[in-house]
Amino acid sequence: MSAVAAVRKAVRDFLGTVELPAELCVAVSGGADSLALAEATANAGRLRQIPTRALVVDHGLQPGSAKVAEEAAARAKQLGVESAEVLTVRVDGRGGPEAAARTARYGALREARGEALVLLGHTLDDQAETVLLGLGRGSGPRSLAGMRPHDPPWGRPLLGITREQTRLACAELGVEPWQDPHNADPRFTRVRLRAEVLPLLEDVLAGGVAPALARTAAQLRDDTEALDTVADRILTRAGGAEGLDVAVLAAEPAALRRRVLRRWLLDSGVRELTDAHLRSVDALIVRWRGQGGVWLPGKLEARRGHGRLSLNGPEPTTRGE
Repeated sequence: MSAVAAVRKAVRDFLGTVELPAELCVAVSGGADSLALAEATANAGRLRQIPTRALVVDHGLQPGSAKVAEEAAARAKQLGVESAEVLTVRVDGRGGPEAAARTARYGALREARGEALVLLGHTLDDQAETVLLGLGRGSGPRSLAGMRPHDPPWGRPLLGITREQTRLACAELGVEPWQDPHNADPRFTRVRLRAEVLPLLEDVLAGGVAPALARTAAQLRDDTEALDTVADRILTRAGGAEGLDVAVLAAEPAALRRRVLRRWLLDSGVRELTDAHLRSVDALIVRWRGQGGVWLPGKLEARRGHGRLSLNGPEPTTRGE
């Protein structure tokens, strides 16, 4: 099977697993992954009679970025996407340049998509890098499960396609992808993983590392989603207007209990939730000694009182069991 056919099949297969939207958007950077995806999206759109639109984000981080973005939009249209637009963003958020650019990019894509599904060009190699990053940071099984193929409003049809296949697809299509200089800059952790760590692992372990990491992510994702489903049922039993029933949560294993707490806290507006935060709140259930509450990001406080966990703002409330 040719590389173009493989990418097209991956997109068709993915669309067969989701409810088809009225429009398909594809995020295009001008690189090989996104251009191969744009062509396959356009092909699938014609077959299914769904309008297709390319979204190109100009981060403004490099000289000439506006021209690069316009050229990427033009290439996407040449590859069959019906319309293309450039989204200019300002990258000034927290967490370093990579994180700030990602936040700005996803924000712009989310705002521009309307009701459309947005397809992203993440490949099997990107998934392997994500798993390694999560492993190195000790981020737990949720991070090691990697990126989901369908995480509305995002779709990632190419998680089973390698970066080399997208390059070959562009060569077959006669398209010259843009080479982002940031993708060769060793200041970025992901670049060093790609250029140094993964090649070394491939050499030491005699190949097949990237597909093995992607398989591990898929297996962990299945487990995580099953545990999350059970946790949602526990949350329904434990929840109420006055918070969570401590007795219900205390009867559950730690892995499920913390999943319940995580969902409850996120749904209640806690942001930037860390494992340390989660374990501190969990201690109000399993190591209760009448201690005070746990302060969380957003000036919120988790407290135990009268057999329930509650989440309060900065105003003081009465403590007591």
